[in-house]
Amino acid sequence: MWSTLKRLLRPTPPITWVACADLAGRAGGTPPAVVDIRGPDEFDGPLGHIAGALNVPVDTIMDGTADLAALRSREVVLVCRTDKRSARAADSLAASGFTRVSVLRGGMEQWNALGLPVARGS
Repeated sequence: MWSTLKRLLRPTPPITWVACADLAGRAGGTPPAVVDIRGPDEFDGPLGHIAGALNVPVDTIMDGTADLAALRSREVVLVCRTDKRSARAADSLAASGFTRVSVLRGGMEQWNALGLPVARGS
C-alpha cells in the first residue's frame, strides 16, 4: 500500500511530444521503441501502423498488466489515433518509473496526413 501511495503522490513530469516528421527522420543510434496503444482492430485497421511498432493496448498500460519492463531503460514513443490516449498512457508510464516516454503529436492521423509509410496487417 505504501508503494502505491508514494507512486500516486510522486509528481509526474510534463509530457514530451515528438513530431511525426522528427520520428520518421531519425537515423543512426538506437531507435526508440514505438508502442502503438490502440486495440488490435485499429492497429491493423485503415490507418495502419508504424513499421516495427509494438501493439500494447492502452487498457493494459493503464491497469498495469502490460509487460513493458524490457523497455524501461529505452526511449519509448507512444502512438494512438490522435494523441489523447497516448498522453494518458504516458502519464501512467511516468508514474510507474519510466523516464524516457514521449507521445507522437497527432498520432496516426497526422502520420497518414503527412504521407509517411505505414504497415498494414500484423
